Amino acid sequence: MILSGASAYRRTRVQAAHPAQLIVQLYDGAIRFVERAIQGYEDGSLEVMHENLMRAQAVVSELRATLNRNVGPVTNDLDRMYDMLSRKLALANVRNDPNIAQEVLGYLREMLSTWQYVAQKTMGGTVPMPSNRQPGNAGRAPVR
Repeated sequence: MILSGASAYRRTRVQAAHPAQLIVQLYDGAIRFVERAIQGYEDGSLEVMHENLMRAQAVVSELRATLNRNVGPVTNDLDRMYDMLSRKLALANVRNDPNIAQEVLGYLREMLSTWQYVAQKTMGGTVPMPSNRQPGNAGRAPVR
C-alpha cells in the first residue's frame, strides 16, 4: 500500500508521539469534528452535522477504550465523563441540536487544556496549541 505524503506524515506523527501527546491529538480531532458539525448545522447541512458528530463520537469511544483501568479512581471519573460525552453527542445527532454539541465542545476544550498540561509535564517540554484552538473556551455562546 502506498501512502500519500499527508497520510505518511500523520502515520509517522502518531507512531512517534508520546502517549499523552496522542491523547491531545485525539481531543483536537474530536473538537474539530464537533466544530464542523455545528458549522454544518449553521450551513443547513444536517448530513455534515451527522457525519461529524459520528466522527467525534468515534474519537470519544477511542479515548474511553484506551483508559488504563489500573490507575485508580481518576480512570472511573474519565470513563463516566466519556460515557456522558458519547451520550450527549448521540443526542445532539438524533435531535439535530447544535446547543448540545456546543455543550460537548466546551467539555472537550476544557479537557484538552488539561491534557496539554499533562503532556507538557510528562514530556518535559512544550506542547504546541493547535493554531485555531483556545483553551478554556467552554463559555462560548450557544448556537441559535
